[in-house]
Amino acid sequence: MRTLTDPDHLTHGDLRSSRDGAVASIRIGTAAWSIPKEHAAPFPVAGSHLERYAAVLNAVEINSSFYRPHRTATYERWAASVPDDFRFAVKVPKAITHERRLKDVGDLLDRFLSEAGGLGPKLGPLLVQMPPSLSFVPGVADAFLRELRSRVEGGIVCEPRHASWFTPEVESLLDGLRIARVAADPAPVSGADEPGGWRGLSYHRLHGSPKIYYSAYSAEYLAAISEVLANDAATGAETWCIFDNTAAFAATGDALATRRLVQTRV
Repeated sequence: MRTLTDPDHLTHGDLRSSRDGAVASIRIGTAAWSIPKEHAAPFPVAGSHLERYAAVLNAVEINSSFYRPHRTATYERWAASVPDDFRFAVKVPKAITHERRLKDVGDLLDRFLSEAGGLGPKLGPLLVQMPPSLSFVPGVADAFLRELRSRVEGGIVCEPRHASWFTPEVESLLDGLRIARVAADPAPVSGADEPGGWRGLSYHRLHGSPKIYYSAYSAEYLAAISEVLANDAATGAETWCIFDNTAAFAATGDALATRRLVQTRV
């Protein structure tokens, strides 16, 4: 029998917060679904990597969509491989954010959204990561965000990395469009480590520290982030935590440890 005091055998539905009457799922996962050998024990032996991953963790961030398109049928196959309560966050292509730099991207958006739509109800937030050099240009950035929101009913989260995005005016724009701002670690600019924009969605994106993409997080940091996640969920926000410190395979261990810690707090 699975119990709430047995964190190694939690189901997806067990990671829920009910503080102050609020009920919101907490989604914890990694960027991509590889399972390194050193962290393989909690996962089933049989099945594809995605099937095994989704048996334990309840969310994943698809980063490969940033570099190349995937066929709708590929997204459909991925969706069919996971439980009903599993969700995929999907990164918006760099052709939109880094190459065209948000200008005249309607055709690219239409293609991407058509492809990712193959995930159906298992599609979670779309992640829009801006290049560090991309400033908030009125008439360009705001037009892009409005165009994206006009095409997407579900969650959108952006990860700006230029200081010009961290102003009351941009915060108000994001809030009005129901677009969340990533809480990133390490923070590229002051304030980027705190969630912003629309607070109905909380999305923590943890890249590893002190060596970005490589370092595992300390036990103290994971304890602190687990408390933050529980507090976010208690407000009723859809709460995500994605570990992107995948270069030396630290992300999976950090996600599993955070999952256990969150369970002790909700």
